Amino acid sequence: MTIKSKTTKTTFLREYYMPNNLSMMNNSEIQEQIEKKSLKIAVIGIGRIGLPTALCFANSGFETIGVDINEKLVNMINSGDYPLKDEPEFDKIFEKVIENKRFKADTDITKVVPNCDIVLLSLPTPMNNQNIPDYTALLTVGKSLNGLLSNGQIVIVESTVEPGFIENDLLQSIEGSEKILNSNVDFHLAVCPETANPGEIMHDFKKLPRLVGAIDKKISPIVSALYTNVFGVELIDMPDCKTANAVKLTTNVFREINIGFINELSLLFEKLGIDTYTVIEAAKSKYNFQPHYPGPGVGGPCLPVNAYQYLNSSKKIDVNFLKIVQDARKINEFMPQHVIELLEDAFSESNNLLENSTVAILGISYKPNVHDVQIAPSEEIIKLLLQKNIKIKIFDPYFISETVFGQKTESSISDAIKNSSAVIIITGHNEFNEFNLDLLTNNMENPILVDCTGKIDPQNAKSNGIVFRGIGRGK
Repeated sequence: MTIKSKTTKTTFLREYYMPNNLSMMNNSEIQEQIEKKSLKIAVIGIGRIGLPTALCFANSGFETIGVDINEKLVNMINSGDYPLKDEPEFDKIFEKVIENKRFKADTDITKVVPNCDIVLLSLPTPMNNQNIPDYTALLTVGKSLNGLLSNGQIVIVESTVEPGFIENDLLQSIEGSEKILNSNVDFHLAVCPETANPGEIMHDFKKLPRLVGAIDKKISPIVSALYTNVFGVELIDMPDCKTANAVKLTTNVFREINIGFINELSLLFEKLGIDTYTVIEAAKSKYNFQPHYPGPGVGGPCLPVNAYQYLNSSKKIDVNFLKIVQDARKINEFMPQHVIELLEDAFSESNNLLENSTVAILGISYKPNVHDVQIAPSEEIIKLLLQKNIKIKIFDPYFISETVFGQKTESSISDAIKNSSAVIIITGHNEFNEFNLDLLTNNMENPILVDCTGKIDPQNAKSNGIVFRGIGRGK
């Protein structure tokens, strides 16, 4: 049956009619709809998290459509080419749901949303140049939904946002200034923040509990029943959206603070001649100690962004809140500069000049074993090196013969090391677990190695005639 949408702004015809308003169903009716897989799902934003999410819904039996403004990505998906090569297990699911026509992608939100029961938002929330969270993508989509929702559809936000954004900014964006739509009548708004780590998404989807909050509490059981059916994990009911978002931020900012603490300790331990890794290994013997490790900084789309989301939220109330988060950010943002300091110190010991030398960078991803350089510490390290007129050579197994940060990457470790004066291991990819020090001693006259990962044994490096520096390793 084809009918016109109830929303006066919408002029196109719906491809099918949704006979039931989900919010008006009782629990048994809802469960029946979920078990029959009769709900149609739209996932807006099919990037790093959105695509795996959409694939899971499709694999569970729900007809699912992914929407993205990236036309190249959409065409790639519809042609059967799986784009997330660094996410294990999803490639097979992708092939399956494409073959059985349970999943497809589209660039036109106006065609998709009116024909779906559930709308998931998995959109990026990056930082702008002033380190203020940028919710443009969510607000733009929210404004679009104002002319597309009409039949009590449920909008579920998986994106990570600061507490209060859903209840205030996004809700207002969807309803519109003229309130053509009314929350809890024409549509329902809920949150189920994703908690997956890139490179480990399938594992986290299967194991980690999910948080559920809603503007209207009666919607929470519907969201919980839906996600339980798809993922089979525990769903934790939150009193509202802002509390659910606060939990998500707290878990990530907790890590940010602890990494900042360890990084600052590593700076102290270097001065005291103490190996940070030895300290951590022994500290792990205490049952309630949670190990975190030093590194060249904190990157990715989550931890640094989440810290600034909390800081942005606190500034609206009192700028003196969350000083510990501010301090952790300062330390973590300083670490790329410290890597340069270690490199300079190593060059000084070897009686060589850093300026105009060639430095090989191994690993540029923001974390091990992923093809992702969002807010990667490597970018700042490379920038600082270039400011010193240093030639850069890069090898990363996830970026072979590509141009990243304006630099062409090498095809092998050997190519990167050849004719270099020093090596910096920035990202601890598995490929570097058994790093062969002979590559340095055989190809470099006075080899210098700076290790940001803790993979290299300092004494082993030194016994091989390498001038070694490592974050938190002392001298």
